[in-house]
Amino acid sequence: MESLQDFLDRFGPSSQAETEWLRNIFTFITEHLSALKCGPAPPGSPAPPAASGSGTGVCCCCSVLGLSVRVMQRIQEQMCVSHTLPVSYRLLSVSELVSQQHLACVSNLSWSTNQQRAWEKEAELSLPGGGALPRVKLLLIGCLREGRGGDLRLTDGRDSVRCECLSPSPLWLHRPVFLPHWNYIPQNASGQDEAGGCLELIGSPVLLCPGPEQGLAAAAEGAGPPPAVGVREAARLLGNRVRGQRLSVFGQVGSVCPLLVVMETTFFCFTLTDQSESVPVLVKDSRRLFWSQCVCVGQSVCVTELRVCVLRGWRGNNILSVTDRSEIHTNYTPTHTPTEIHTNYTPTHTPTEIHTNYTPTHTHTNYTPTHTHTPAEIHTNYTLTHTQDTSTLVTSWTEDSEGAEPEGDLLQSGAMMKQSKIISYQGTVTEVVSEGAGLYVIDRKVGLCLAYQPPGRRKLRPGDRVELHHVHFLSLASPDFPPRMLCTCLRSSLRVTAFSRVGGSPGPSPRCPGDGVLPRLLLQRNVGVSEYLWACHLSSQLTHSLVPTLLKDQCVCVLSWRLMETLWRRRGQRDIYSEMLEEPHTCPLSQYSVDSAVLQYTTISDVLQCLQADCWSSLSLASLLSPGGSSLTRSQINSALSWSCRTLSSDPRTGDSLRRRPLLLVGLLELPSLTSELKHCLQLRDATGAVGCVATETSPDGGRQRSSFNTAWIGCLVCVLQFTMVTERFLQSDFPSYQHLDQDKFITHKHSRIYLQFSLDHVHILSPSVAMVTHLRQKQEAEEEEETAARKRRRKDSASSVTVTTRPCISVVIRVEQKEGVAWRNMGVGTKEEEAGLRLSFSVRAAVIGPVVSWGRDPKNGPVTQRETTTGTEDKVVLVFSGVSTRWFPVLQPGCLYRLTATDTQDPSVLIGSGVSGRRGVELHTDSTLQVRSDWKFHTLPRPLLPPTCGQDVLSPVLSVSEVLDCSSELVCLQGDVLDRISLRDTSTGSGDTHTGVRLTLCDKTGRSLQVYLDLSHTPYPPGLLPGNTLLLSSFQRRVSRTGSVYCSHLPVSCITVTSLGDNSCVKPPPSPMMHLGQWALNREHRCIVGQVKGHVVCFLFLELQWSCSLCGSLYTECCSSSQCRSTSSVFESKAKVVVDDGTGEAHVWVSGALVRPLLGLADSQWEGLQRVIRVKGHIRAYPRGRSLVCGSDSEDPVLHFLLCLCSSHVVCRPLSLTCRKQTNQTSEEVRRFSRGDRDFVTRLTRPLQLTCLLLNT
Repeated sequence: MESLQDFLDRFGPSSQAETEWLRNIFTFITEHLSALKCGPAPPGSPAPPAASGSGTGVCCCCSVLGLSVRVMQRIQEQMCVSHTLPVSYRLLSVSELVSQQHLACVSNLSWSTNQQRAWEKEAELSLPGGGALPRVKLLLIGCLREGRGGDLRLTDGRDSVRCECLSPSPLWLHRPVFLPHWNYIPQNASGQDEAGGCLELIGSPVLLCPGPEQGLAAAAEGAGPPPAVGVREAARLLGNRVRGQRLSVFGQVGSVCPLLVVMETTFFCFTLTDQSESVPVLVKDSRRLFWSQCVCVGQSVCVTELRVCVLRGWRGNNILSVTDRSEIHTNYTPTHTPTEIHTNYTPTHTPTEIHTNYTPTHTHTNYTPTHTHTPAEIHTNYTLTHTQDTSTLVTSWTEDSEGAEPEGDLLQSGAMMKQSKIISYQGTVTEVVSEGAGLYVIDRKVGLCLAYQPPGRRKLRPGDRVELHHVHFLSLASPDFPPRMLCTCLRSSLRVTAFSRVGGSPGPSPRCPGDGVLPRLLLQRNVGVSEYLWACHLSSQLTHSLVPTLLKDQCVCVLSWRLMETLWRRRGQRDIYSEMLEEPHTCPLSQYSVDSAVLQYTTISDVLQCLQADCWSSLSLASLLSPGGSSLTRSQINSALSWSCRTLSSDPRTGDSLRRRPLLLVGLLELPSLTSELKHCLQLRDATGAVGCVATETSPDGGRQRSSFNTAWIGCLVCVLQFTMVTERFLQSDFPSYQHLDQDKFITHKHSRIYLQFSLDHVHILSPSVAMVTHLRQKQEAEEEEETAARKRRRKDSASSVTVTTRPCISVVIRVEQKEGVAWRNMGVGTKEEEAGLRLSFSVRAAVIGPVVSWGRDPKNGPVTQRETTTGTEDKVVLVFSGVSTRWFPVLQPGCLYRLTATDTQDPSVLIGSGVSGRRGVELHTDSTLQVRSDWKFHTLPRPLLPPTCGQDVLSPVLSVSEVLDCSSELVCLQGDVLDRISLRDTSTGSGDTHTGVRLTLCDKTGRSLQVYLDLSHTPYPPGLLPGNTLLLSSFQRRVSRTGSVYCSHLPVSCITVTSLGDNSCVKPPPSPMMHLGQWALNREHRCIVGQVKGHVVCFLFLELQWSCSLCGSLYTECCSSSQCRSTSSVFESKAKVVVDDGTGEAHVWVSGALVRPLLGLADSQWEGLQRVIRVKGHIRAYPRGRSLVCGSDSEDPVLHFLLCLCSSHVVCRPLSLTCRKQTNQTSEEVRRFSRGDRDFVTRLTRPLQLTCLLLNT
């Protein structure tokens, strides 16, 4: 109590409040600092003197009374007023701070109210949207000590908290300090994820007890400084290693590397430089790791008691290493030049060995980039200059344009390799893009990537002022991030020069998941910055589109990294020691790729929304019509507009695209759901939506494309790298003429369908299903040597099956032979699950390979076992799918093997079909029927593993278009390429959708074509019926029209399958065969309908030009000639008939529409003028009849004379190349009557070959 009274008398309180406040100060120091030991003292310091007074041994050198007095003196020195005591402040213990302070705060003893308000205003202006740290009136006293991993901690004997200092000094350690100005960021606050929070010392701490000065500063005791050499002399000694030698080196800090953890050893390196030389220094002593905070680039330091060791992993080069007696002296100024080096030292430590197997120990939080930034100009020529005492960052620059950057190497992929620039930079953190990924924004325009360094002790916060040295400057490294990026490598140093004044980010920002997974992978592998930024951006987007519906949060970063490694070649492991110490400097940031066509991820909902928005807004109805669309009638216009298609490629380099960059999609491949509009195809789903997919894959036997058949794809998380986006538009309209296309009132109904087309060969599996894992393993085993494969086939059945569940089940192996199309059919009350009525269904005829087998676990798609093929005969069964089970339609293909599995049962009769009962004596030739239940599953089996005793396929032969034209079968299965598609309107139905019919024109490689008519009134709409695709049409009826043309029509059992995908944007039909007119006319059995003809126009037989009513087709002059028609629109029609001779024979060729103008050799302006002249009369007909110009009654018409002369001129009678269609309804002979004098002669003449011109090449 005597000490307390002495303390009160010393400061003389003027009120009871001040007395109580002083009493609390003394009591606090007695309770919290009396047991605090600030030792051990720094090496080389004298022993502390004995303490006096109560509390002997307090802080090693101070009594409680002395310490209390010094605390009060320092408080009074820091106060803005001197006539009163700060009774509103109170001392707070570290344990109370950590446990009770849950909000970020600031404390400043020297502030007045006005100064506080000005500080808050400056903080809010520096970072709009962020609130300034709230002020608290708390005082902290404690002792600074080293923590684990090189950090500093403030302790008061009971608890400790981590401290961050702007410019720490080794003299602060193990001494009691008073903190008048600090920020506290509690646990889980912005920029802090360590338990206990973080204390930011804004100013230097106030030392409360005098301490011993370190080596060089202890001249007062008569001990002179140890010998110190410069960098040049140290470099010479470093090359000539002497065992046991110790030396002290002074110089300027050239670089400071971050703390690394290798083989559970924490260390860091820095370099000392002079004008021409530099030497590296290794620090791995746990008590000296805090030096990483004390040294900064440009600072003059002296390090004592260094030894030369060999750094393994760095090509055997020597390096200076600190010892247990080493000291560091900052802001060092050499006073003399040393003359000798002491070598009589026996080392007690072996040379340091460091290995390159780096194991990161820190974690990050999540990341997602928030937005793209507007390109901004930045000055990159920064130079670092130093004064004699302190280092100053001078930002003197010249403006560098982007074109002044060094030229890069152009890669085969189109990306440009560039060299990065190494600069120094000072700025303010304005945005935390992702703490977990180490991504920030400085000064609102420059990106900052810290991922190539180990994670720091303290995460940057918005408002932090940072200073970067030896940082790489990159331009346009990633289109998803700011165009100007600063990236730190293992030689770069980052120092916070001013702590943030705000409490957190301006607003919530999404983060990259995985808690630092990507940076940890980056420290182990040599990956370019462009690839890393791409993976970070992909992770942030996958977090929203896959989590938590399809994936866990931790899996997203791993998937992104795996996909990045698939798309870009690997560079191997990082050489961390060469990166830190080697000259010239090389690291993963030295070169980077600039690629404007890098893949861009998009969600399924974004694709659907963009396609839906552009479906009708970007449509020009006139562009859907043929070049001669102005001459089309009303019915022709509306028929042409009824269906149209727009295809966009995922890669803008291969066609029209939705974005400027190639797109990729990530989602789960699934069977079509009940709510899916497209029942014929698979669907790709993510958390944002689902879209139908017309998918094909390569057949394992012949390498050709076919429709998807492998059920192992179901449930796989995939990335689609190349795909086509298809938008089919359906339009019901009643446009009177071409001139009314801009009036939307004539549109009665419109809708669209959107889906994707891609090959599974362009799909990368990110997370395979269990069945896919089995399939890939079997595929790998099939590629091994024959004896190895034979040995594996002899394994036990239990070992060859893939099991993931313990549910009992039964299965049977089948081979699909025929599949009907899915349609709405009237289903009876034959099932328990479904009611009678019109229901979606289809059936499959299959061969049963073996008996029903019981399993304890689901065998899935494991190899066919011997007990599944023990029967010698193959029974036939008809599988009936209805309701939910129809989702298997896209993956069941004829010729493929499947294992049909029924779970939760051991009754074999469940998978045995039921026969049809008949009368006695009646032999039935029907197969047994099996109704497929909704919970049954199909698994595709590998075809090569089928035993040879199982027979051969019984499949319908697939015919080409030419074979269908020449055959006589009534029911055919054909395959061909879609050349054209026309939607047929059914106006008899009252529903909104009248496009229930489709006419397809199929062709093969020979150029022959066939028309196929589809009735879609009772079937779901089949996607993929686009020009350029290859279709497989099963069970279609071959018919012959009344005119003799062969066509095919759709039946209720017909099935349509897309087997190959083509280029839908520019479909060019295969060239038609070249035909000779003489052979074409004589060969009546020749089934070629379309062919190319090269000949000479002999004469003009007929020409008709007429203006017709677009509504009724009557003659139109000033109005329609029909009294019942009130149409005010007309179209111009033209027809002509010429004789063409190719040397082997002649043919009469009919030409109509837009082809008449090039036949007459008229320019567009001449053709338009001729139309205006004929409009007055309405029509005109000319019969040149060869070279005899014969005309009608109005022979004086100048227009008629012009046309007659034109038709007989050499302009028209010239060589031509035509593509014609043969008219099949012509008779072989005709009866002609000739008159000679008074006699008539009747004879039979061969009718000339009649052709219709389809294409004219002048």
